[in-house]
Amino acid sequence: MRVGELARRTGTTVRALRYYESTGLVVPRRLSNGYREYEPIAERQVAQIRELMALGLAVEETRPFVESIAEGEGDVCAAAIATFRSTVTGLQARIGELTAQRDALDARIDSAARQVVTAAPSSGNDPMRLVGSRLPALRFYASDGRPVDLGDLGPGRTVVFVYPLTGRPGVDLPRGLLEVHGARGSTDQAIWLRDHHAELLAAGASRVYGLSAQSTGYQRELAHRLRLPYPLIPDPKLTLAAAAGLPTRTSADLALYDRLTLIVADDVVEHVFHPIPDPASHALDVMAWLSRRRFTLVS
Repeated sequence: MRVGELARRTGTTVRALRYYESTGLVVPRRLSNGYREYEPIAERQVAQIRELMALGLAVEETRPFVESIAEGEGDVCAAAIATFRSTVTGLQARIGELTAQRDALDARIDSAARQVVTAAPSSGNDPMRLVGSRLPALRFYASDGRPVDLGDLGPGRTVVFVYPLTGRPGVDLPRGLLEVHGARGSTDQAIWLRDHHAELLAAGASRVYGLSAQSTGYQRELAHRLRLPYPLIPDPKLTLAAAAGLPTRTSADLALYDRLTLIVADDVVEHVFHPIPDPASHALDVMAWLSRRRFTLVS
């Protein structure tokens, strides 16, 4: 078969096949007209190279396996076993290095986080005044990479739960934050909303978002770790707080949102839950409220 056909059958590129040829792994025969002609066995050889590279082997390390195929011996031989063992040893060393780097970074993060002391809540407008108005037209990119315009959330009811921050497994919240009203339980609330997301939609919510001052990277990690079915909106500069007068808590090192939940119906704020002393019971309150108002919308 010609090089283009082999590339198509193996899902690789002509350039890669040329490279395999230059290393002597998959060598075609030359026709009188100069074209390369590959034997049928080349398809198995290329597939083997690609499979082993996906396991972490370098191209040259696939040689014992490719040669075994050419000799009709399969891929089990002393050289193949030695290559596997060498690759595993290399991977274990790399895992050790990466684990050490991760632990060192986690230690620095934890050390810095424990030094943060939050201040009293900022004196802002009562968030209840937002009822009957539209949210500012602020555009964010959520944890799933999609753009979200708070001023154009779409038809139906949208639940936006605003929270201070979530912690990481095994790491205490920053010093002083445990005394902040509404700071406890953000992760628990995120999990509750995950487990009952379908019930919230059945109760009348068209969509659910979480919003905090944490960074995009932190929120993406949280959404991935908890397998959240709804996106999180990062607002590290507290843009919504400045535009809509939402309550926050700040210090020299940290600025956080006070916990509250907005129900936005047809892009108009229909209800505001604030304050929220108990995140777990609050989630039940949101579902009950939605159920009562399921067949009514702001006109």
